[in-house]
Amino acid sequence: MAPATKERTDRGTGTGLGAPWNVIVLNDNHNTFEGVASALASTLPEVSYDQGLRLADRIHNSGRAIVWSGHREAAEHYWQQLADRGLTMSPLERT
Repeated sequence: MAPATKERTDRGTGTGLGAPWNVIVLNDNHNTFEGVASALASTLPEVSYDQGLRLADRIHNSGRAIVWSGHREAAEHYWQQLADRGLTMSPLERT
């Protein structure tokens, strides 16, 4: 005999993958704006050098900036690539 089925009353609000993970770069005293922009543009999809400069400015003025947000595996990958390029990284955070 098959087990009885029960209608699910809680429909949830997402895809089941959970909240996005944020890759956050911190301001430091050893990376230049150009270096940060270059690292961001060469690592993150759809980030141009000019967008990287704007993010570098935000990092400088705010002390930190979320530079990418999405699935955990990709966030870990981008986080590591940016850290390997010498950027000062905050631990990954969930939204």
